[in-house]
Amino acid sequence: MAEEHGGASEAPERAATTDAEPDESGVAPVGFTYYFGRAVLVPLTRLIYRPRIEGRANIPRTGKVVFASNHLSFIDSLIIPMFAPRPVYFLAKSAYFEGTGFRGWVSRHFFRAIGATPVERGAGQAALDALDQQRRILASGRAIALYPEGTRSLDGKLYKGRTGVAFLALEEGAQVVPVGLIGTNEAMPVGARMPKRHPRVTVRYGEPLDLSHYGPASSGRARRLATDEVMSAIHALSGQELAGTYNEAPAANPVERLKQVLPHERR
Repeated sequence: MAEEHGGASEAPERAATTDAEPDESGVAPVGFTYYFGRAVLVPLTRLIYRPRIEGRANIPRTGKVVFASNHLSFIDSLIIPMFAPRPVYFLAKSAYFEGTGFRGWVSRHFFRAIGATPVERGAGQAALDALDQQRRILASGRAIALYPEGTRSLDGKLYKGRTGVAFLALEEGAQVVPVGLIGTNEAMPVGARMPKRHPRVTVRYGEPLDLSHYGPASSGRARRLATDEVMSAIHALSGQELAGTYNEAPAANPVERLKQVLPHERR
């Protein structure tokens, strides 16, 4: 694929002069902070890190879109929306938006500048609330980014996808743009405070997938088959070795270990 050098121009969602309050979807539309952040970060990132960006033409400029990516590094959530030709929202833990003083102000504005939306992290009700928040963003005609693997791959392998990506796409009638990230784990390894300049990072946006032929979101089989297609597309873009399992933290007790062993749907 040829390297592309598209600018930071945005599609349909226009900037406001100031950052707006949440609309009826419960999500604050991108405003001045977002566009100012892009105007500064995109040229600076291109100059210092010279990333290879491929497939930007594959991204629909309007409508409901789910960016589904492999996950290797903290900077993945910066890179995906930074080089997309339209605003892309993703969930970030609410602690990033709740700090006080100057550091809290910087953190809050930085994450707003890259399209982040605060959410409480966790399982159970917190996970359901996060899923509902993503649905509201899609229902308003926007684009979201998520990681079907659930968390970062510490060994560089591509893990099985959880079916939340298919549920969102099928429930909201959204297209899925698979994303393959290469080298982000080397550019900023786990535990690093700042990214390195080498090696160059590659971002590959694949052709959008229409998953509607698998059936309704209420069907577990439809969600599983649709998710497997998404993960296959991500694998083709990233070239990672397949892990063949879910990326799960070690079980804390026998009950959790049993839950991981027994067949169940990972959402």
